[in-house]
Amino acid sequence: MNADLESEKTLRRIRWLVALFIVGLVLSGATAIPLETELNWLVEMTGARALVDAPPSTGVPVWAEWLCRVQVGLQETNAKYPFISYGGDWLAFGHFVIAVVFIGAWRDPVRNIWLFEFGLIACALVIPYAFICGAVRGIPIWWRLIDCSFAVFGAVPLAYCLRAARQLEQRQRLFTS
Repeated sequence: MNADLESEKTLRRIRWLVALFIVGLVLSGATAIPLETELNWLVEMTGARALVDAPPSTGVPVWAEWLCRVQVGLQETNAKYPFISYGGDWLAFGHFVIAVVFIGAWRDPVRNIWLFEFGLIACALVIPYAFICGAVRGIPIWWRLIDCSFAVFGAVPLAYCLRAARQLEQRQRLFTS
């Protein structure tokens, strides 16, 4: 296959994956804002409240107890101290800003190859952060594993993009020397 055609195909693949990563960051950020509403939907859709309110003879799943506990905690906090949710708003903002930064990787993956490295480091740091802070805050291990899964799912396209951008960089060097 022609080297230019192969490079163009690689560039398109990188851009598609970066766009997917950006969309994931934006959606993740956007879901940090209406937490109480989303949690109410989740409790309703899963039937968690009905499971928790059922007679004690029926074993209550741990996940249902956790969702309902978080729901009550969030409702009470928002009713008494709504400014606490401002932290979630800033969490969303952080996701949006990081998404904007990755536009640089979409535009020129070779020149901005460092963004893939940055993203992979950030993904790797999610794991100890989730385990340490989650333990301190009393978050169940299974929930921390869910949080860590976002890092793993984010790292996969970033690792591919890093490798592909390095290949593009090598091809560019061959043709310019």
